[in-house]
Amino acid sequence: MPSRERSAKAGAKAPAASATSKKSSGAKRPKAKSKEKGSRPGQRNRPAATSGVVPSPPTPDGAVKVTFLGGLNEIGRNCACVEVDGKILLIDCGLMFPDMDMLGIDLVLPDFEYLRQNADNIVGCICTHGHEDHTGALSFLLRELSFPIFGSALTLGLARNRIEEAGLSSRTEFNVVKDGERRQIGPFDCEFIPVTHSVPHGFATAIRTPQGVIMHSGDWKLDLTPVDGRLTDLTRMGSIADQEGVRLLLADSTNACEKGHSRSESTVGKVLYDLFHEFEGQRIITTCFASHVHRVQQIADAAIAFDRTIATMGLSMKKNVKLARELGLLDIPESRLRDIAEVKDVDPAKLLVISTGSQGEPMSALSLMAANENKFLTLTEGDVVIMSSHPIPGNEANVTKVIDGLTRIGVEVIHSGIEDVHATGHAKKEECKTLLSITEPEWFVPVHGEYHHMAAHARLGRQMGVPEDQVLVCEDGDQLIIDDDGITRYPKAVPAGYLYVDGIVGDVSDGVLRDRRVLAEEGVVVVIVGVDVTSGAIITGPEIITRGWVYAPEAEDLLDQCAEEVRGSIKEAFQNDATDIETLQRHVRRAAGRFVAANTKRRPMIVPVIMEA
Repeated sequence: MPSRERSAKAGAKAPAASATSKKSSGAKRPKAKSKEKGSRPGQRNRPAATSGVVPSPPTPDGAVKVTFLGGLNEIGRNCACVEVDGKILLIDCGLMFPDMDMLGIDLVLPDFEYLRQNADNIVGCICTHGHEDHTGALSFLLRELSFPIFGSALTLGLARNRIEEAGLSSRTEFNVVKDGERRQIGPFDCEFIPVTHSVPHGFATAIRTPQGVIMHSGDWKLDLTPVDGRLTDLTRMGSIADQEGVRLLLADSTNACEKGHSRSESTVGKVLYDLFHEFEGQRIITTCFASHVHRVQQIADAAIAFDRTIATMGLSMKKNVKLARELGLLDIPESRLRDIAEVKDVDPAKLLVISTGSQGEPMSALSLMAANENKFLTLTEGDVVIMSSHPIPGNEANVTKVIDGLTRIGVEVIHSGIEDVHATGHAKKEECKTLLSITEPEWFVPVHGEYHHMAAHARLGRQMGVPEDQVLVCEDGDQLIIDDDGITRYPKAVPAGYLYVDGIVGDVSDGVLRDRRVLAEEGVVVVIVGVDVTSGAIITGPEIITRGWVYAPEAEDLLDQCAEEVRGSIKEAFQNDATDIETLQRHVRRAAGRFVAANTKRRPMIVPVIMEA
């Protein structure tokens, strides 16, 4: 059984709340005490996804489970599930883009093993908003499981693109929910509360359970002047807190370390307008997230104000603009749009291109332009590129490389370090405190962020009056049991390793990644020897082949010395009556390894190849 952290209740027990009662066991419940056994800083180098029987803590009658499969101690892979009476409701199912040391990896997914073993019990997945770190793993999970998906029309439209590309539309149902709607999903009474984020039509979710209301903030911010006028509904959150109480708050921690309030998205529009005025008469290329519909709208508004033709570049940008226009979320006249393949006859001074590639992705449209390899557009001196975004942590090097490439061409690059061309979509400190003040949660678990983000958010929770022992900093794989006595935390109760995608899913283990790192950092030395084990003679070799250790044409003497060292070790093995290939391989590996380390202070991968005559 996993180790257990138990919350003992101070005072008499309160009865379990009904999902339909007006006054559930939320903030009004007598405070429970928890005894947390230390929040452990998470390790980023996690084990790969596992398979096998998943141990599950016992669940008392009437209790509720919350399990974290991703999104804690990282940016991405957001995935959690709430469990009532054996039925599971997923909250998001996202992917993560690989770190630089994940060589050859395309994507990183949550470990699905817990979900596989409870496949028949999954009643649905709530997608809080349309970013891929919250929806992108659905097109992989649906290959094995089948369940309905719930979200706004835009969120489901963005998720549908990937799911249809994977040919999995028949394995799910797309259920559109509207602002303020309540929907019964299995045993879960869910209310969808509008919040503002960088992608439109995101939701916070109030999930009514037998143990009170679990409120999940989704990704959110307080924007009092949003582009579409759709505000974060703090009034409804406060009403739920006052009438029912919030038993557990799960809230976005991404910007919990940042002082003050986030800027309104609408302030970016004024900056963009001024830039279009400053660079009137020059070709302008802008880049932003393809899902950032409000940013695209403000870019288009500035272009139209200066009588420019608009073209999109990049498949995701083209698809998302088409979808947003169909849903009435993007207002760009058809007469202003031109296909990127047909812009050669457009006066460059009257052209705006909205491109993908804001994160410096190697094969994105902007990266290809920076390398002069884009088939639609060749940048020249005098062009202007406005990067209306901010690098995601880990992408800084790629973005800098693109900026350098553009600058070498003679392009003027405007980015968020120069002008205020980007506004975050995540709540900062004062907004986080506002949410805690309004919802008055009995228990608080920061989610969505690196460990230091969640730790900072936990401090804000304590400042705002949540008892210290009722603020839990969890990690992926942790499971919470909510019952009448409080909340019990089971650290690492379920597998939550990385599921790597390299062409196909789950074909890469931690061992493969370690080998790739050794090859990338130290190189490889292959030693080929032909032997006759019967006579104990070396027939051919040793031949030394190397990549990444030394440059062979310039190191022939070193390679010859290495071969002599290996030859001597093999002869010694034969003198000691070694006749099996494994023993000879071990002698070759040790001899070559000692020689390489002694002469170059390096540790490349040594691959012995023994060919028997």
